[in-house]
Amino acid sequence: MKNIVYFDLETRRSAAQVGGWHETAKMGMSVGVTFSTRDNAYHIYTEENVEELIEELRNADLVVGYNHIHFDYGVLQAFTFWTVAEVTQNLDICAYLAEKVPHRLKLDSVAKATLGGNSKTAEGTDALKWWAEYEATGDVQKLLDIARYCCFDVKVTMEVYKFGATNGYILYEDKQGEPVKIEVDWEL
Repeated sequence: MKNIVYFDLETRRSAAQVGGWHETAKMGMSVGVTFSTRDNAYHIYTEENVEELIEELRNADLVVGYNHIHFDYGVLQAFTFWTVAEVTQNLDICAYLAEKVPHRLKLDSVAKATLGGNSKTAEGTDALKWWAEYEATGDVQKLLDIARYCCFDVKVTMEVYKFGATNGYILYEDKQGEPVKIEVDWEL
């Protein structure tokens, strides 16, 4: 059975705090989440066990994420000598869509149009706020809030991918909120 690993992570620091988006390796990881089709389970990682996360990604038959090659792997580079994108098999939905649409699409736009309903439970800035509160107070609930948010983003990414693999297309909302169809050639 093919092991597809769906992946996302949240950071400890914002781009502004580390000197810009080109400094992702300085952002740190608060929580990383995967869903593995091999064991049909979510896995939650903190920076303290980031090596296990990287190993799971390396062993996957395919890693599916949204902007994970540029952003998430940039964050992970601080923790390994491997070039993560080179030692993993990837389908980055954001990068895939960038080849077909002349502007960057947000996961929320794709998920709303493809899956219907609301797709985000929070924003990345909320995760940064929760991390700061966790660091200041040690309140584990804040860490759990980050994990829950990240798990939901992994689930949304997985559902978009599965829809595309099953139906041969996904949708996104254009600037007027109208659905636009994009053909995809993904496999489960």
